[in-house]
Amino acid sequence: MRARQVSFLFDLDGTLVDSVYMHVLAWHEALETEGIELSVWRIHRKIGMSGGLFTNMLLRETGLAIDPERAERLRRLHAEAYKRRADRIRPLPGARELLSYLTEAGLPWAIATSGRMETAGPVLATLGVDPGRVPVITRDKVKHAKPDPDLFLAAAEALSQPIEGACVVGDSIWDMLAARRAGGLGVGLLSGGYGEDELVRASAYRVYEDPADLLKHIDEVGGRG
Repeated sequence: MRARQVSFLFDLDGTLVDSVYMHVLAWHEALETEGIELSVWRIHRKIGMSGGLFTNMLLRETGLAIDPERAERLRRLHAEAYKRRADRIRPLPGARELLSYLTEAGLPWAIATSGRMETAGPVLATLGVDPGRVPVITRDKVKHAKPDPDLFLAAAEALSQPIEGACVVGDSIWDMLAARRAGGLGVGLLSGGYGEDELVRASAYRVYEDPADLLKHIDEVGGRG
């Protein structure tokens, strides 16, 4: 009997592109514009979670209840601030090479990001990823974002691959929690600022430094064509 083929589902920010801190600064600018004070380090801990959870976090951290109108205004301000920084965002070391390897090896892969296409689009171009040819699941396409499993389940479905055979590659605890809930195998990267122990506690099976390090050890997660 032929062994089940492994597929790869990638987060985007902090996993394939060096954009986490650009998102942090964009959120900080958006919050300041709305007169909301929140330390940069606290914002970083929430990057990658859904917008709804982010507003719940603001209530816990600041005591401010964010109504839907203000939440949408914050989202728009963040997107505008992020776009102004987008030309400085670069792929992480080994990201292009990793994706090229998987393509040449005939291993299916997709991208699943909590960001919307308005912010994801410009950085996908830096990776050479064409959403018309590669499945890209953004927040616009699912009901719930991370740590809910919807993004990764939709990505696996887009590949016509079972989620149980997928390696879910991400840089945050939100990615690992979503991977576990989806039923995939979480693989953590340190390139988004989370520590190895945090990723392991959130269910990462293996942890690597960045895409280049993952490519060096791709056989450890079944990445052979």
